[in-house]
Amino acid sequence: MTKAKNVVHCEHPRSQIIHKKIKRMSMNINLSIIDQQLTGISEQIEERAKSELGVVGDSLKSLSFVYLCAKTILDLEPDKAFECLTEGGGDFGVDAIHAQVLGDGDIAITLFQGKYKRKLDGESTFSENGIEKLTTACRYLFDTSVSLQSINPQLRAKVEDIRSCIRDGAMPRVRVIACNNGRKWNQSAQEIIDRFGNHDQISWQHVNHDILVNVLQKTKPVNDTICLSGKAIVEDMDYSQVCVGRVSVSEIARLMKAHGDRLLDRNIRSYLGLHGNRVNEDIRATLVSEKPSDFYFFNNGLTVICNNFFYDAFQTGNHRINMEDFQIVNGGQTCMTILRTFEELQSQQQHLPENAYVLIRIYKLNKDNQDTVSLITQATNSQNPVDLRDLRSNDKIQKQLGMSIKNFGYTYRRQRMETTLKPTDITTGTAAEAVLAVWRRAPHQAKFYNRDHFGKLYSSIFTESLNGAQVIMAVLLYRFAENRRRRPLPNDPSLVRYASCFLAMLMGRQMLLDLHIQHVDELDHKNFELAISLLDKNGNDYFVTSIEQIKKALVRLYGADWENSISMLQLSATFRRGDLISFLEP
Repeated sequence: MTKAKNVVHCEHPRSQIIHKKIKRMSMNINLSIIDQQLTGISEQIEERAKSELGVVGDSLKSLSFVYLCAKTILDLEPDKAFECLTEGGGDFGVDAIHAQVLGDGDIAITLFQGKYKRKLDGESTFSENGIEKLTTACRYLFDTSVSLQSINPQLRAKVEDIRSCIRDGAMPRVRVIACNNGRKWNQSAQEIIDRFGNHDQISWQHVNHDILVNVLQKTKPVNDTICLSGKAIVEDMDYSQVCVGRVSVSEIARLMKAHGDRLLDRNIRSYLGLHGNRVNEDIRATLVSEKPSDFYFFNNGLTVICNNFFYDAFQTGNHRINMEDFQIVNGGQTCMTILRTFEELQSQQQHLPENAYVLIRIYKLNKDNQDTVSLITQATNSQNPVDLRDLRSNDKIQKQLGMSIKNFGYTYRRQRMETTLKPTDITTGTAAEAVLAVWRRAPHQAKFYNRDHFGKLYSSIFTESLNGAQVIMAVLLYRFAENRRRRPLPNDPSLVRYASCFLAMLMGRQMLLDLHIQHVDELDHKNFELAISLLDKNGNDYFVTSIEQIKKALVRLYGADWENSISMLQLSATFRRGDLISFLEP
């Protein structure tokens, strides 16, 4: 017996060493994967980085890392991800910024700061100095009473847009993401965060190579077992199978800890954080209340889809459901908040309540039944902050537009892809924004209400009369104005940085006049080539004329001395509202 014990005692530390080596090897693989990706990304964005941000040489890889983090964490298209970058002096330590108006009128802001080390050992921690700069940014950037002096143009334009929303009553909900290819910040940096406070509006998150790889591997199938509590209903319906039951929040926390974002597919990108989001704060409050059993009644539950599930039909309750390739398509906010609450309680040596449960619906659907998957996801998420672009990708109108646009030599990307966009590629997101601004005469909604483009604004954008020629011309006009916004000429007025959607709308109006047509519905394959030639020949003239039209409208709105009487913040706010449209000449 003694000898046996000695053998066990000798092998234990050895197994620990092996485990640590395996873990370190896994980390090094993730470091290599990200570093390899950055090489390709650097080549893709090199030209834009030089012309728009002045970034060249060794700084390009660091910029590419921030770009990858923003694109991956926020699930952005390449062009939108690059738009977030704010590299340059006077950036308050903010390397990228993204803002989105929420359904309740508040504004969700995400700040990124990246620290990329050439030495791929993964040992460096995120610097205290970096955390200090980010707290300074949070303290001053969103305080509308503070004048911003030394700030670079890219960041200034974005911050003034955000400030105009705040001034109009929107509550800023800020998520700060510290990115590196190493470890999280140390205790001293955490104390800086704690001293800064304001945790009801600001959440802090660390992202490194391991997290990025985990998110990028989201398509890997998840197979696991979930333990239900009490009785459940299992029924066969139209060649599919449905299970409805309840599951403990501790079981959800276990699954989330084991699989994380892979369980939520794209829902992880929409997670709004535990602090500063009212719904998630309410979820947490119920979990830690004196009556956690109420959680079951207050929550809408989870919707899960899988290729197959198995259970012991002889059991009367407490079923163990074995699921193959499953995803949680509704309830991502609930799952992530349960996980965050679990981690928070665990750090305090506490546990999730045993009597807190959540309703769960499990649908067994055939792999080929993607239409049903989309409909379930769309229906169950109709009141939640999810991106509906993918859910609309198989709509009849989207398929028709794809065929129509292809006939003109362009490609309509109905579904998001990781490959680099070519000049002839048009994404659904860009199409929606361009059509809404140029042809639907709602430039303010095009820029600031993109969450609704595939929701309540969808039918007004993608009408039955919309054709490929109209989409392409709207996108080309929109791109023209956007390119000038990103790279304004020395004599361009400051409004160019805020009015791109308004300018595109006015350019479209001039083009229709030159085509001798009264309405956009008359733009089709017959006059498409003429429209293209008009834009090539007169594009700059259209743009300059549109600037003058907006200046006249600003005079009507604010008076002849508007350039001196209103601030940049007020100017930004003007283009966020629709009242300027009525002052523009028909």
